[in-house]
Amino acid sequence: MGQPVREYLLTLCVTAAVTYLLTGPVRKFAIAVGAMPAIRARDVHREPTPRLGGIAMFGGLCAGLLVADHLPNLNGVFELSNEPRALLSGAALIWLVGVLDDKFEIDALIKLGAQMISAGVMVMQGLTILFIPVPGVGTVSLTQWQGNLLTVALVVITINAVNFVDGLDGLAAGLVCIAAAAFFLYSYRIWYGYAIEAAAPATLFAAILMGMCIGFLPHNMHPARIFMGDSGSMLIGLVLAASAISITGQVDPDALALFAGGERNATHAMLPVFIPLLLPLTIIAVPVADLVLAIVRRTWNGQSPFAADRGHLHHRLLEIGHSHSRAVLIMYFWSALIAFGAVAYSVSSASMWIVLAIVALSAVGLVLLLLPRFTPRAPRWAEGLVPPRYRHSERAAEAAAEAAVQDTSGEEPEPAPDGAPKVVAGVSGVNGATAVGPRSRLR
Repeated sequence: MGQPVREYLLTLCVTAAVTYLLTGPVRKFAIAVGAMPAIRARDVHREPTPRLGGIAMFGGLCAGLLVADHLPNLNGVFELSNEPRALLSGAALIWLVGVLDDKFEIDALIKLGAQMISAGVMVMQGLTILFIPVPGVGTVSLTQWQGNLLTVALVVITINAVNFVDGLDGLAAGLVCIAAAAFFLYSYRIWYGYAIEAAAPATLFAAILMGMCIGFLPHNMHPARIFMGDSGSMLIGLVLAASAISITGQVDPDALALFAGGERNATHAMLPVFIPLLLPLTIIAVPVADLVLAIVRRTWNGQSPFAADRGHLHHRLLEIGHSHSRAVLIMYFWSALIAFGAVAYSVSSASMWIVLAIVALSAVGLVLLLLPRFTPRAPRWAEGLVPPRYRHSERAAEAAAEAAVQDTSGEEPEPAPDGAPKVVAGVSGVNGATAVGPRSRLR
């Protein structure tokens, strides 16, 4: 068991290293070509920040696949399956469209068409859903058209779910990394635990996806120096969908049925074994929930489902009163709870401790979610002795306004030696991600 783990770890590390090392030059390239769109109404950052981070992530993907092809145990994935080539073909197409969008702002319908074409490219090369297990019924075989349509739908939903949630520094990369880690544990158990070779491609895809996100996160965590853009968000969404499709539609339930005495009994009694039917949704539950709520909200308001707004989950967290970093960590927490909870249930569904732990952690998550509502307020006579965050909002706002007036009533800042105006640290406008200033509450 140790040797395959070492090879997966090597693939992950190479992918992360290549992605990390490429991100710096890609940032300079993005600045040089002007891939720094102006601030939009829905954006949280304060100053134009370079995009095109997906270029580095695609380089990491190619490096990971190249290394895996030369490793003894992982080489069989390329010899026995065409799925890695299907993934690379679809990823290259969606990545190219994302790069063009980061620079020229492509129409949403064109991107949707490109997503469908990318999914179709993978389907044509064999990466498609062939059958799905249904508890109490058994294996349901799909016709070619049914499998192709279901595959395209899953790819498009996953890509857009990841794209919609990419609104805060490090949010999309972190959520996908958590999802990929949970998926890796599950798929590795199916492959190595049950000796089912059909699960090997999904395991490899999940390891590479983790490396892509880990390598990019140091540059993208708050304060972000570069954004992944649509070239990155659509790319990692497609890789995540490819992993789910590979293990959901390619693993033969008959092989798993050998461990439960029959296919029908296995599907009913060993429901955790067939968790791939639900796991692709659970690992991206937070992005999918955001996607569904956004579509319902925009349609209800008479807008296009593709119209941008500031009603996403991360915007709501900021509106409640969470800081940028805490909002990201809260979404990390919920994503990890759902994803790893599903994996833990797949290992032992009969254990009550798993259910109790999930319930307890959910309660902790609710407390963290509503924490700004529980912020203690000092009595009015003691407000001068405590930090502003513990004072009543009206008085705190007045104090902040008075402090701003005092700061601006002095002389102009002394010019720098080169004649440029001297910039005071902590003032909005220094850097889009590092600027520290009063954040207006979202409406």
